[in-house]
Amino acid sequence: MRTVLLGVGVSMLSYADELGEILSNNKSMIFDYQMKTNELESDQLYKSWINPITVRYSKNYSTQYGDTRDSANFTVSIDQPIFRSGGIYYAMKYSEALREANSAEIMLQKRIMITDAVTILFNIHKNRLQQKKMKYQIKNDKIDIRQKRDSYNAGLLDSSFLDQAMLTRSQDETTLLELELGLLAYQQQFALLSDREPDGLKLPTLKLVTKDTYKESNLELQRDRKRAEEKRHNQKVTWAKYLPTVSLQGTFIDATYANPLFTQGGFEEQYYNYGFSVSMPLDINAFDDIEASKVAKLQAEVELLDRQKTVDQEYQWIVNNLDILDRKIALARKDETLYRNLYTVTSNLAKAGEKTTLDAEVMQNTLQIRKIDQQIYAIDKQIELLKLYARMAK
Repeated sequence: MRTVLLGVGVSMLSYADELGEILSNNKSMIFDYQMKTNELESDQLYKSWINPITVRYSKNYSTQYGDTRDSANFTVSIDQPIFRSGGIYYAMKYSEALREANSAEIMLQKRIMITDAVTILFNIHKNRLQQKKMKYQIKNDKIDIRQKRDSYNAGLLDSSFLDQAMLTRSQDETTLLELELGLLAYQQQFALLSDREPDGLKLPTLKLVTKDTYKESNLELQRDRKRAEEKRHNQKVTWAKYLPTVSLQGTFIDATYANPLFTQGGFEEQYYNYGFSVSMPLDINAFDDIEASKVAKLQAEVELLDRQKTVDQEYQWIVNNLDILDRKIALARKDETLYRNLYTVTSNLAKAGEKTTLDAEVMQNTLQIRKIDQQIYAIDKQIELLKLYARMAK
């Protein structure tokens, strides 16, 4: 394995803000609203153990005593649990873990969309290089047809060789047309994700980060860790539901009475009722509910272990692909040197009349093809590195 791939390198995260701006305003706003919704829902869940205060006002009319009398009643009441066998504490911890898990998931989806847009950007550039490469190949095809036609006319070559050369040119021209169509498709896909012009954007230069850095910043790992933590807290919340709960009750009443008997001694128009209660549900489904939460916790922990293994394999797969691409670049560079020498020799032989200028042109075209191949492989490396960026937090 090449040591350059195992070095610390320059973190891809230094490009995070720049790449994040590639999304259209609408796409960015959708993720912003999702994040805001997550924050608000998490805050609501965090405080869900606090019961609302009930405020009630009523007014009644009665003709029981001959004439119409009215009475009014204003009450403020609360029934607030203050102890749930630990359930309140773990409910708050559960909401915090859920907030962070959802936040990591939203960020992951945004990273994936950014990566899709940047990958399309790289593919647009790669497509143009492939078109340029194919045009050089078609030039060689035409030279090959011309040379074979001359040999065929001179009776030195069978017609099948000429037919094959013409077929090759036709296939390469068809490939060029398909590349042009593919470029249009890439441009349309990019327009769906970004408001910016792809030709006006600078391609980022990403380098490999260390395995530890990748694992530390991996959004899928962060999400699954918080999912496992969330399930652990939820198991304790579920368990606490079936244990004793202590609640305080209090009511303030301000009333005026229609019955004149109530206005005589012994009745206050403003008074308080207060007390406490201890309760514990006896539910036939309690055991199944607790066991279900336990199974969910165990499943989340196993999924976390599986994710850790997957992340290790993903990183190693990218490293292996980068190594193969480096070898391809080295081979193309070696071929470039070879064809440069052949072009020089062939040009000199053409000047001496021992070769034709067409032979020299073929060498020149092939030389350009191998130089373009190196650029294409370099883009392929960037696309591989983007697969890591898609799963990394800032």
